[in-house]
Amino acid sequence: MASPSQATRTYGWRVVDIVVTSVLGVATGIIFLGWNFVGGAGFDALDKVTPGLGGLAVGIWLIGGVLGGLIIRKPGAALAVELIAASVSAALGSQWGITTLYSGLAQGLGAELIFLVFAYRRWGLVPAALAGAGAAVGEWILELFIPGNIAKSVAFNVIYLVSMVISGAVLAGGVGWALTKALAASGALSRFAAGREARADV
Repeated sequence: MASPSQATRTYGWRVVDIVVTSVLGVATGIIFLGWNFVGGAGFDALDKVTPGLGGLAVGIWLIGGVLGGLIIRKPGAALAVELIAASVSAALGSQWGITTLYSGLAQGLGAELIFLVFAYRRWGLVPAALAGAGAAVGEWILELFIPGNIAKSVAFNVIYLVSMVISGAVLAGGVGWALTKALAASGALSRFAAGREARADV
């Protein structure tokens, strides 16, 4: 069993953790703002093919929690990055306004719960993909009530859920994992475990 000092080193937040969480949140929020148009257009096009299939376009909106968890590796990091990103997106003119913050909360919690299941000890591709899928489930649950998808057909909601989970696993989980590996390999994460692992693999 880890000693109290070890637990503090593992789970306690450092100043650098807070700073990088903030930077990640702002950077991801700017990405979200761009994806509001690109992903939004993709969502509409896919939904015209089959209602609910638009969920395949949502993955990039879920990436903040995955990046926060994989890079910071502290309880609350996934939720914090996703919330900051949603706040930045809303402040810079997201067409969904204040509901963007609700999405940030739902998505961040979905990702956070997956990292919690792994006891904040596993950070590979599988946990990343599951965290992206978890963020998708969180958003799907939120959208049952806002904007009210619960009133739509069962077929729509099933297709939408499956599409979102696939997109979350691939675009949030897979891309988030690859981006973290690239940042670690570049030396940008030298103050974090992800960066130390990259050096050890060389």
